[in-house]
Amino acid sequence: MTEGGPNTDQEGINRMIEVSGLTKTYGKKRGIDRLNFTINDGEIVGFLGPNGAGKSTTMNIITGYLSANSGAARIGGIDVLEDPVAAKRNIGYLPEQPPLYLDMTVEEYLNFIYDLKGVKEFARKAHIAEICELVGLKDHYKRLIRNLSKGYKQRVGLAQALIGNPEVLILDEPTVGLDPKQIIEIRNVIKNLGKNRTIILSTHILQEVSAICERVLVINNGQIVADDRPDNLSALITGDRKLVVRVAGPKDTVRHILRSIEGVQFADVTVQSEKGSYDFLVEAKPNVDIRKPMFTALAKAGYPILQLKSMDLSLEDIFIKLTEDKKKVKTSQNKQPKKAKPAEPAAETKPAEENDSFDSLDVNMSGADFDFDEKESEN
Repeated sequence: MTEGGPNTDQEGINRMIEVSGLTKTYGKKRGIDRLNFTINDGEIVGFLGPNGAGKSTTMNIITGYLSANSGAARIGGIDVLEDPVAAKRNIGYLPEQPPLYLDMTVEEYLNFIYDLKGVKEFARKAHIAEICELVGLKDHYKRLIRNLSKGYKQRVGLAQALIGNPEVLILDEPTVGLDPKQIIEIRNVIKNLGKNRTIILSTHILQEVSAICERVLVINNGQIVADDRPDNLSALITGDRKLVVRVAGPKDTVRHILRSIEGVQFADVTVQSEKGSYDFLVEAKPNVDIRKPMFTALAKAGYPILQLKSMDLSLEDIFIKLTEDKKKVKTSQNKQPKKAKPAEPAAETKPAEENDSFDSLDVNMSGADFDFDEKESEN
């Protein structure tokens, strides 16, 4: 067990949460399978996964509610299983259903939590007042919790997690069931809390991850299938960059120019958007930015770019692709063919992953804006 604070890597970054080889089984089923990840001091990390993927199991082990069959979880360098009391002092936990006593006032409840946690480092009155100011409960301090709106009950749940000033916050679906205004308010509170804390945010609202988190962990079937910044995950999935560019000029000439640009691996016209202008799908080679050379080549030829749009996948698309692809791989590995079938014609057996050609694209034009989505081949 590491003592005296969080582990520090060679670059001087404190690792506040360390999960290594974590495995938990329920009978013959593995809830999580040799899970490994670290979260650094000050990071706000989205923790995503479909139902049954292992999110809650992981969070329950990190917070000390469950024990693992093998592996370790450390908070600030303290092993949760070896010294749970010390580790829990560094954790503030907000479960999906906040642990509230509805017949207490906000004041009574937060004082109760202060006593329950055995806080000694902070003066009671000033500490609770500071937290209420932080989460926006100052004007509701004397009210019964049962009379609060769901949004303010969530704020009370956040407040209890902050009692004792923990360095790590673990928030499970903190905005579930809230109206749009309340969601925005709670998101702002979380972003404010993340200025000097490490936060794990588990949510099914993927826009929330984009709005709050600087990093995303995606778990599926008990294993991490992605770990990156939200804006980098699209490149992880596609492996290249796709653009839709609207150019004023003759289609054959423009297509020839686009195909001659270094770094372009595919270019073709999709539709005539307006008189004398065409939309082109342009694919770059992996890790090549073709925007500047494309602009230069077309400008030199006298064909102006009227519109340029990236085809990066949305976070929703990425999440579905990551979890579905993993599921398909596992299914195909476990499936035992009963009987060999005669080979079908090549046109009928083209693998789904190769069905990414120009013909498989569905273009929906609407005024000046348009969406460009890839069809998924049917299984």
